[in-house]
Amino acid sequence: MEFCFTCWPGGPVTPPPCLRCGSTRLYYAAGLCERCHPSAIPPPDSCTNCLAWGATRNLRWLCKGCASWCRKYTATAACAVCRHDAVLDGDGICRLCRKQATLTRGTHILIPWQEVSRRGQQLFFADLFSSRFRGAAIPEPVPLRPEPVPPPALLQPALFDAVRTLRHRGTEGLARRADPHLAAWVEQFTREDVIRYSWSRDLTWRVRTSVNIVLGFLQAPGAALTADDVAVLMEVNLPHGHVSAILERAGLLHNDRLPTVIAWAEQQITALPPVMADEVRAWLAIMHEGSDVPPRRRPRSETTIRLHLRWALPALTRWAADGKTSLREITPADVRSALPPTGANRTRMGQGLRSLYRVLKAQRLVFTDPAGQVRTGFPDPTIPMPLRVEHIRAALDSADPSRALLCALIAFHGLTAHQIQHLQLTHVCDGHLVVDGRRVPLAEPVSLRLAAYLDHRRRRWPATANPHLFIHYRSATTTAHVGHRWINLRLGPHLTTRALRNDRLLDEALATDGDAKRLGDLFGINTRTAQRYTKTVGHSSLQRLGPGSLDAHR
Repeated sequence: MEFCFTCWPGGPVTPPPCLRCGSTRLYYAAGLCERCHPSAIPPPDSCTNCLAWGATRNLRWLCKGCASWCRKYTATAACAVCRHDAVLDGDGICRLCRKQATLTRGTHILIPWQEVSRRGQQLFFADLFSSRFRGAAIPEPVPLRPEPVPPPALLQPALFDAVRTLRHRGTEGLARRADPHLAAWVEQFTREDVIRYSWSRDLTWRVRTSVNIVLGFLQAPGAALTADDVAVLMEVNLPHGHVSAILERAGLLHNDRLPTVIAWAEQQITALPPVMADEVRAWLAIMHEGSDVPPRRRPRSETTIRLHLRWALPALTRWAADGKTSLREITPADVRSALPPTGANRTRMGQGLRSLYRVLKAQRLVFTDPAGQVRTGFPDPTIPMPLRVEHIRAALDSADPSRALLCALIAFHGLTAHQIQHLQLTHVCDGHLVVDGRRVPLAEPVSLRLAAYLDHRRRRWPATANPHLFIHYRSATTTAHVGHRWINLRLGPHLTTRALRNDRLLDEALATDGDAKRLGDLFGINTRTAQRYTKTVGHSSLQRLGPGSLDAHR
């Protein structure tokens, strides 16, 4: 033949179909296409079984994996997962779906067959699963975010409330109930915390197991976990705090728990009339959360809220017993009758009532402030007294490096509990301590105890990411600071942060003969606070002690 079908005179002419395979592509000669003619060298093509690109005629247009697959299995039908006509195994699954499941499931997570082809199939290049490629790193797929949590109105309510407990169940069995796709999504956040906080292998395993246990509590797709679900982990001493943080960042935790101070306040106002109780709740919301609209107000601490409500509660209870149903009905005469005659109790109750009425009047829930029209006086200032030297010496010479350093920082430099909580490693440099913008030279006893504590911290938690100076076994796996209670417990039964700081400031006041300016410059306190200590210099008890109660340690 002198001309091909493309160059045929009067053409081009459509080539006839292949006599062997019926293909109308790549016609070669003698009625056969390039794929069928023995002298032709056809280009690579897709595998006829798994659709992988790169199959050749040498294996009958099958990749190496499918050639072995077709020798083992012979049944050809539609796949039960992707519905593609191919050679199936004994479960009715084609090789493409098998490889897709291997890629999707990873190492530990099992993916149901229904999830394999829901987001489409990933095609492969042929013959890349041979033994010489087994050591190659295959990137782990990033799991897709689960379905968003529906609004609470669309959630299926529970038929009855069941109390969950882990005391009589095995943790490993419960961990297997978690949805694999959801567990793969949360695993991303767990890995981030493992790397960020340098968790140990044991803590990492406990957190992962705890997360899967809690995820197994979900009864329906799209449901949200609650704080009560996570709190069950405390029964078997699992790290519920780490689990709560991970689930909250993953968007799967609905924190429906009331703050402690709100729950406590609700118990206190239960006996009040409904209208009066609602007014107290309005005050409580402003005190706890603050207000962004005029009149603006910053949120107060839980300690302040507890004290103000506790001081005002006796008056509220008395007015309710007298038949008052609302705080709008209270007059200055009612306030005077409820106040104690004298003493600190009168001052405290007046302070609590003024706090209550000021907030309610600013929110226009009451018309007048009857508590502001009654004078309650000021509490008598307490006289700071020194501590026993043997208790301070026992803490300074303690074998516990953290206790010795805590006592030294307060006893020599007068630090507050808040300052100690937020001290970081970077605040100690070149023998100086940076506190609230002040650069304080460290005393020699403090430097010695600081070096001992840093050695202990380095040995005990070598890989911690917590930047704070003082840490313990719980805060070492996070970046949180220690609490006030930990500081006072570490100091011992005879010492507290406030009492030890009072002893230090009082000792300096005695040594300087009541120089208030020097106290303010040395400890960063205002003049009024400094005068509280300078006014006690002439006290008879302090005159007997004399200055220099810490001379043995300087």
